[in-house]
Amino acid sequence: MTNTSFVLLAILLGFVVTWIPRVAPFVLVKYRGLSDIVVHFLKYLPVTILFALTLSSLFSSKVGHLPKLNGWEALASLPTLFVAIRTKNLLYAVLTGIVSLALMRLIF
Repeated sequence: MTNTSFVLLAILLGFVVTWIPRVAPFVLVKYRGLSDIVVHFLKYLPVTILFALTLSSLFSSKVGHLPKLNGWEALASLPTLFVAIRTKNLLYAVLTGIVSLALMRLIF
């Protein structure tokens, strides 16, 4: 096997390996559908992802030390939390967080 054919085979196999896990769920859902439990679970996924991203930005960590709270991000999270609880809308919460942190960085 020559180098060129080996590289082409590696690219083709890489394509197949990454394509199957991305397309297979759509094909399975189209013909089989999802159970009510899975649909109920998937409704919480955006909130969970947003919470994980928010929590990871509130703290900074170094190896061998306890996590340290980032002050400006923590202050910006307060109006964001208020808007999220009040409106129950992720878009409004994200926009409030972006604007409040931008204003704090502009002022201070």
